[in-house]
Amino acid sequence: MVGMSLFPENFPEIAEVSSPALLFYPDRIQRNIDRMIAIAGDPGHLRPHIKTHKSAEVIRMQMECGIDRFKCATLAEAELLGKEYADDVLLAMQPVGPHIQSYIEIAKVFPESSYSVLLDNSAVIGQVNAACAESSMRLGAFLDLNVGMNRTGVEPGLEAMARYKQLHEASYLDVKGLHVYDGHIKNADVCELEHSVNEAYDQVENFMLQLEKLGFAPPVVVAGGSPTFPIHAKRDGVELSPGTTLIWDYNYSRHFPEMEFENAAFLVSRVISKPTYGVVCFDLGHKAVASEMPHPRIHFQGIEDIEYIGHSEEHLVAKVGNWESIQVGGTYLGIPSHICPTVSLYDHVNVIEGQRVVGTWKNAARHRL
Repeated sequence: MVGMSLFPENFPEIAEVSSPALLFYPDRIQRNIDRMIAIAGDPGHLRPHIKTHKSAEVIRMQMECGIDRFKCATLAEAELLGKEYADDVLLAMQPVGPHIQSYIEIAKVFPESSYSVLLDNSAVIGQVNAACAESSMRLGAFLDLNVGMNRTGVEPGLEAMARYKQLHEASYLDVKGLHVYDGHIKNADVCELEHSVNEAYDQVENFMLQLEKLGFAPPVVVAGGSPTFPIHAKRDGVELSPGTTLIWDYNYSRHFPEMEFENAAFLVSRVISKPTYGVVCFDLGHKAVASEMPHPRIHFQGIEDIEYIGHSEEHLVAKVGNWESIQVGGTYLGIPSHICPTVSLYDHVNVIEGQRVVGTWKNAARHRL
């Protein structure tokens, strides 16, 4: 298993790191960026999502490698990308209510960046266009297609065609193309994964044929998440939008070892109690590690035969096989099962280089605007 074989060595300075804490390893992040580019074939084929790391430093690392287009999920992330002079920003959440004007204001503050928005609803298209007109501001627009995720988007067909025409008729929206997220496809078997991805994308290709017949220019397509972007990399005209690939986590390491990304984020936790034989308690509650999934939510190095039996706001309780050798105060590294919401729980990360803590990076887009 790729992730578990690449635990970093413990280092003396870890004793000085307060727990719970989040560690980033820039050398691993850099290798993950290089791996993304190798899969994509060119940095210009990538539009990575920043929702996982939310970090100015990681954005800069990608820009230094020639990546200049990004995807984001929140207004804070969109603002951060403007501050970092990203060339092209796509908000991959249809804005509604006050978010429409807030996004326009962000785009006005950072004119060096081209801002686009994801849309799927007729009323919202009208609202965004009207707000842009009132602000004398233009935004790019992508039609969000639903190819099976059933979370957002409109299914390819007559309704989607009507939305696409409406976007072209909106005088303050510049139509860029289509957005296709296939996050529901998570087959661990490579052949099954590719078959499912291609089957879902057939709907998009058929839709684009219909657009061509109506005289529309070939649209740019933003497609793929972390597991599926290597399959979309084989297509022409597709911008690839992985995100977790930059940091990786245990679930992806376990399901997709052939992708060869490295775990670049780890949690530091300490044993705070041994309340009864065979049972230990860590200082890693719901407020310190993503907890929306069933156990195991963290995978510790150096803990044998672990079975999680309790999890609350500040505490994580487990039965362990090597109870006698575990000391209260003992420090352990762990890989989160789901890194994206875990990062959001920390206002900064500790940066590790050469088995030393060399500083901290602010979790710059953790907040809400």
